[in-house]
Amino acid sequence: MGRIPHRPAETTARPENREKDKHLAGNSMAEFEELLKESYEIDTPSEGTVVRGKVIAVEAGQAIIDVGYKMEGRVDLKEFAAPGEAPAVKVGDDVEVFLRNVENARGEAVLSREMAKREEAWDRLEKAYEREERVEGAIFGRVKGGFTVDLGGAVAFLPGSQVDVRPVRDAGPLMGLKQPFQILKMDRRRGNIVVSRRAILEESRAEQRAEVIGNLYEGQVVEGVVKNITEYGAFVDLGGVDGLLHVTDMAWRRVNHPSEILSIGESIKVQVIKINKETHRISLGMKQLQEDPWDTVERKYPIESVHTGRVTNITDYGAFVELEPGIEGLVHVSEMSWTKKNVHPGKIVSTSQEVEVMVLEIDSQKRRVSLGLKQTQRNPWEVFAEQYPEGASVEGEVKNITEFGLFVGLPGDIDGMVHLSDLSWDQRGEDAIQSFRKGDHVKAKVIEVDVEKERISLSIKALENDPYAEALGGVKRGDVITVAVSKIEDGGIEVDYEGMKSFIRRSDLSRDRSEQRPERFQPGDKVDVRVVSVETKARKLGLSIKAREIAEEKEAVEQYGSSDSGASLGDILGAALRGGDR
Repeated sequence: MGRIPHRPAETTARPENREKDKHLAGNSMAEFEELLKESYEIDTPSEGTVVRGKVIAVEAGQAIIDVGYKMEGRVDLKEFAAPGEAPAVKVGDDVEVFLRNVENARGEAVLSREMAKREEAWDRLEKAYEREERVEGAIFGRVKGGFTVDLGGAVAFLPGSQVDVRPVRDAGPLMGLKQPFQILKMDRRRGNIVVSRRAILEESRAEQRAEVIGNLYEGQVVEGVVKNITEYGAFVDLGGVDGLLHVTDMAWRRVNHPSEILSIGESIKVQVIKINKETHRISLGMKQLQEDPWDTVERKYPIESVHTGRVTNITDYGAFVELEPGIEGLVHVSEMSWTKKNVHPGKIVSTSQEVEVMVLEIDSQKRRVSLGLKQTQRNPWEVFAEQYPEGASVEGEVKNITEFGLFVGLPGDIDGMVHLSDLSWDQRGEDAIQSFRKGDHVKAKVIEVDVEKERISLSIKALENDPYAEALGGVKRGDVITVAVSKIEDGGIEVDYEGMKSFIRRSDLSRDRSEQRPERFQPGDKVDVRVVSVETKARKLGLSIKAREIAEEKEAVEQYGSSDSGASLGDILGAALRGGDR
């Protein structure tokens, strides 16, 4: 017999029981679906986020952390330690960690405390950056161009120029020290943060400066310490704020370099000259605490008084001479030498040289004294005029030859000039000067000395008698002299008198126009002529036969008759001739 197959229970149950079971099964399914729905609605942690967990064990240098959801992970203890400090973590601590992976090969979650701190730090730092607030950190490493700073989980770069207000040679004492920083720049996407310690110091310094400056006033005498020395002055620390002591305010005398009177670290008393409230710049002075020598300069150095001073500085336009500390005068190049013109003052005096000077002018308001060096010596032109009056002979060396004459060096380091016209009696000046050379020693006679214009006129030809004057032998205008005809020309005749040549024009050859013919004379003829002019400088005699005839006629008329008496000119001349025969 065959086996009867087993039927499901519901087929053997009563109808009412089947309905009841069916209702129960429906309720269980609804509850399951609800529970399943609730489980789906619970947020499970995502990879790459920060989760909160509890330390359930510490072993083998690691902390085991339960982050819930039946997930546990391990984190090295060193990730819980601040730079230079021991790890601060124990069982039962609630900590935040970064979930890198939900499960690794061992079925554990991959966690990171450092990355969690970094995310937390970035959130905190971004808020501080937006509010321009300071952040706390510690320098823990050195890198190219600067240092690395731990900002409580985030690593920032501190440039070397931002460590301090001045270059830092040894950053050792700053390492690991918790201190405030200012965030200059940050880029979360690239993970870059740049901070500054200098900005904090400068801000603190500015506050300190403002407080110190608020207690200072112009004219106040304070004590400070020389902090730095430059070519133009020194910086003095007044207790948190620096003031500039300019080199011109260190002493009344000239100071070439501040190091002459100051040294770094030296304590000095200074006076506050000026305070700029906006820039916080303070100008200081030392000489203001000393008596001003300019208050008595006019009394101590009257005009034209002579004093001994020291050359302190030489320029292109003159030399500065110190009469006393704080009182300097300028000897202009034009007042340095009587004779040395257009030369650099350094060729006349040298620095630190002791010289005698005369006070020429004082301007106390402008604090200027004009001095003269040459005024302490006699004017060499005056001395020369005394030693060599006009007409005296002098000897010197030809210094220069120009187109208008010779310059001769004379005693007293001065020059005299021999003009072309004073070189020779016989030759033209242009011809005579050709026989002279630079360096020749010549004798000359002093013609004129002009002390005011500093000029001396000399003459070489004056050493000898003027052959022209000797030839004249006292001839004067109106005299009748005998000359010899030497040359016949169309315009007149050339005649000779004692070796001097003169020319008689055609119109002066006779009173009668018909006799004004040069050809009626022959070379060698002796002719009486009247002197109508004596030109000494031109060395010429003005001669005329016509003038002689007119003068003789006038004389005859005066002596033997008058045209008014009715006598004819022939009668008068005949009488004159007969009188001459007697």
